[in-house]
Parts: sequence; C-alpha cells; structure tokens
Amino acid sequence: VKAVCLDPRSDFNEDQNLTERDVQNFIQLCVSRLLDTSNPSLSTMKMQVYFDLNYTDRAGLLSEQQHVLEGRLAPVVRDVTVSHPHVPEEMENLYQNIISYVLLSSGLGSPTDIGVVREVAAALQSVFPQTEMITFLSLSKKKKEQQLQNLARLVTGIRLYNKELGKGGRSIDDLPAILNEAIPTATQTIDEALNTCHVLAYQYTALLESMQEDQHRYTQLSSFKLKEALFNVRQHEAFLCILLSDAVTSAQETEKVNVQFAATMEQLKSRVKNKVSIDTKEVFPLFVELSNLWSCFQDEILLLSSLTNMTNNLQQFSEIQAQLFPEELLTSLLEGVTVKTDEERRRETMGTRVNVSDFENQEWLFPETADNFDQLPIQYRGFCAHAIGVKGLTLPGNPAIGILKHREKCYIFSSKEAAYLFAQDPEKFIQLNVEKAQEYTELIQLLELHHQFEYLAPYTQARKADKSLMKPTIKCDSNTQTDTHILPPTIVTSYEWNEWELRRKALKLANLRRKLTRAMQTDLSQMRRDNCTQVYLPKDVSTQTKHDSSSNVPRPQIFLAGLRGGSSPTTHLAKVDLTRAVDET
Repeated sequence: VKAVCLDPRSDFNEDQNLTERDVQNFIQLCVSRLLDTSNPSLSTMKMQVYFDLNYTDRAGLLSEQQHVLEGRLAPVVRDVTVSHPHVPEEMENLYQNIISYVLLSSGLGSPTDIGVVREVAAALQSVFPQTEMITFLSLSKKKKEQQLQNLARLVTGIRLYNKELGKGGRSIDDLPAILNEAIPTATQTIDEALNTCHVLAYQYTALLESMQEDQHRYTQLSSFKLKEALFNVRQHEAFLCILLSDAVTSAQETEKVNVQFAATMEQLKSRVKNKVSIDTKEVFPLFVELSNLWSCFQDEILLLSSLTNMTNNLQQFSEIQAQLFPEELLTSLLEGVTVKTDEERRRETMGTRVNVSDFENQEWLFPETADNFDQLPIQYRGFCAHAIGVKGLTLPGNPAIGILKHREKCYIFSSKEAAYLFAQDPEKFIQLNVEKAQEYTELIQLLELHHQFEYLAPYTQARKADKSLMKPTIKCDSNTQTDTHILPPTIVTSYEWNEWELRRKALKLANLRRKLTRAMQTDLSQMRRDNCTQVYLPKDVSTQTKHDSSSNVPRPQIFLAGLRGGSSPTTHLAKVDLTRAVDET
C-alpha cells in the first residue's frame, strides 16, 4: 500500500478526500502489484520484509534463546523452590526434580534416557548428597535458584571432564568438532551465493549502461526489467554480506572458546590427576568454567543454525532471476558488452581525485586524511550518489576520488565527473534520488533512505530501535521553561525588623547563659540491663474428707475489780474468774 502511495505513476494524492471510486482504483493497483509475480520488485520487497522480521543479531538471538529456556525450566524451578517435603518419599521426589533441572538446563542428553539420568544423578551425588537437602530447604527462594544454577554448572563440568577421560559423557555431542566442520561449510555456502549475486550485478549493470549509450540497445532491452532485477540482486548481496560477517564472527568466537576450553581442561587434569581427595576450592571453579565455555559452543551452534536457515530462505526471493533471464538469454544479450566488476571500476578511477580548490564552499574528505574513516556516515550504502537518481544504477563509489560532506552526511562517487556534477547542486541530486526511491520502493531499504521516508521504517525499528538496520530520524514534542529565579535566593530568614522581637530573643539568650545542664551516673544504674524471669503460676488444690466434725472450748471470762482505787490509800484488787468448766460447754 505504501509503495503504491509513493509511486508517482499511481497519480495518488494523499491529501485529497478519497471517494469510493478512488478507493476501488487504489485497491486494484495494490492487487495488480501483488499478482505481478514476474516483477523482481515484488520479490525484493518480500525479501526485505522477511529479513526484517527474522534477522536478529548475536546478542538479541542469544537473549531470546535464554528467555525461552528460562520459560521452559520455570515449572521445574517452581517445584523445587516452593516444595516443603515432610516425609522421606517427598524428599526423594524433590531430589529427583533437582536432577531433572540439572539435566534440562545443561541440554546434554534426554530426560527419558535412563543412562543419562543415572550419570547426572551420580555426578550430583558427588557434589550435593541428599544429606544436604535439609540445609537446602532452609534457604530463601532466591538463594535456592542460585544454588540450582551452580549445581547445574558443576554437574555439567563434571560430565564434560568424565567425557574427556572416557568415563562418561553419554549423549554429549562433540560440539567443537561439529562447529569446525559446519562453520566452513556455512561460510562457503554464503560465499557461493554472494559470488552469484556479484556476477549477476556486474552483468545487469553492464547491460543498463549499454542501454544508455546505444539507442538500439535501449529499444532492444527496454522490455526487460533490468533495473528491478539489479536492485533485487544488490539487496540479496547486502543481506548476504551481513550473514557472512556474522559467520566470520562466529568462527572467531569458536576458535577463541576452543582454545580456552582446551586450556581449562588441561588445568583441571593437572589438578586432579590420581588424587583421592581434592579441595573443592581448587576444582569447582574449573568445573564451572568448563560448563560456561560449553554453553558458548551451544550458543554458536544456535547462531550457525539461524544463519544457515536465513541463507537458504533468502535464496527463494532470487529465483525470479533465473525465470526472467535464463543463462542462454543472458549470454546472448551480453554479446559485445564489456562486463566490469566493482573492483575493476574502482581501479579505473584510482588515479583521479577531486581538486579541493575548485570548491570554496564544499568540504571534501579523503581516506588518508579523514579521522575514523570507517565510521563516516556514508550515504546510499556506499553507492555513487550521482548515478542513482540520474541513471538509476547502483554503481560502487570510490572514496579515493573524494568524499563530499554535505549537512553532516557523506557522499561518495564512481567517477570524478559525477563528483563535480553532484557538488554543484547537492540538494537537486538528493531530491532526484528520493524521487527514484518513490518509483522503486525497494530502494528505500537498499539505500538506507528511511530518514527520508520515516513512515516506512522497518518492523524491527518499531519493535526495538537499537536492533534495526536503518534508524530513522527520531522526532518528539518538547517544551522548555525559564526558571523564575535563575540566581540562588539571597533572603536572610533570620532577619527581624521588629525591635520587640529582637529584645525577646536577647532575653532568651541572656537567660540561657545562666542555665547549665548536668548529668550524673550512679553505681547502681551503671551498665544496668533488663532482666526477666518466668515462673509457673500457682494452682489451687483442695481435698475433701468423709464427714465434718467440730469442737468448742469455753470462752475465758475473767473480771478484775478495784483497779480505779477508792477512798482508802491502799488499792484492793479483786479477781473474779467466771469461765465455765469444759464439761459444761
């Protein structure tokens, strides 16, 4: 839909209100393009969409794979970390779950293989016996997860060491040997496809140049969709270069990891030898290192598989080349035409360069004088900035001629004449290139023109900007506001204008001068601490006899008379005992 909107041949105005007839005509144009299977432009756009949706760089692919693995292991981890066994059978089931986690996280063998399970169980028993399950259960959930990961690495390292000694390693493939064989094969496959693209691009470019030089050739070849075919080949070439770069990086990483793995294995052998007991602090880190390096091998296998699938799937979008230009037809069309490679074109212009003095207001850079030449923002993916809009060709630019820096962007050219023409009016030729991209929509991604067509950004840009191949200009609404007080405030908050307030403060300070805070420490209060004791509360106890009995004694009644005295000087005391006898009561 966007391609039809951009194409000036569609005569479609986005600003006008569409009638029902306009909508139907627009739909018909889109359907016609989709059904035109003989047009290489459709195959090119399909190729671009496929690559945009499926290609992920190394870091992104490994991150996605790690996320998938964590999702698959989540139920097992949850069973192990949440479980609280109380009986021996439950404890045994929990230990079996730990064995399953160790086996699944390593990816070395199938959980249904009894031999593999026994080997993992024996290795786990050597570093984590069942007697330590009580300690494991007392840990927090996070620490349980960390210990599970450490156990998985340790067991994997032990199995790899046993495999090296020939005492185990069941169902463990020799990944270094597989990579050493598969990487050159994948690289060769990409190289062959890339060479095919190079040959076709050189031939199509030669035919298009002959059309512009000879009117008879133009009449003969105008019916062929050579430009669309050239853009299809160039796009396939660009994608293959990305995949080849990833394959080279994978080969370098594999070689480096292989050296580290062999060195760690030798170091572990020298530590262990034939010793009966070994300090775990010496060998456990080496087992963990072996496991981490083996994970790197597994990552490279995954990356290589992705590169191989991408290479094979991209081939289907170039099959139209053989349909439009069979080998016999292409050979007959190339009779009398000189085919030049990109390298030959660069060598032809190697001795020519722009005279900087001819341009007063233009800035020219050269590879030998420019700092960080590889990081310069070269436009149009390194193709000639003049040939695209004028000739409709993707000719390789030669930086030795001169690099024009215009509005913080750099442009290179295929010849000195093209550089001079472009430098006279850069904006004109930049606009011509934009118009050419509107006519051939596949050029937007091929030449990295998304900053000119921001609404045509690839899907990966909308999903995650830092993963895209071509980043558009980012726009956003923003506002600014000037501070009311730019300088820091100079108000003295302690200032008082009221004389009576000042007097009040003076009296307060004068009163404080006569005050003194004292403190003392007694012997009894020194280092005193709170003590508490606990006792058993008393309990009520009662007993009961068979019958009640009681006894009673006489109440003593004794009276004294004459205590107060009388008329006589001598006091006469009289004591009267009125107590009844015991037998009378």
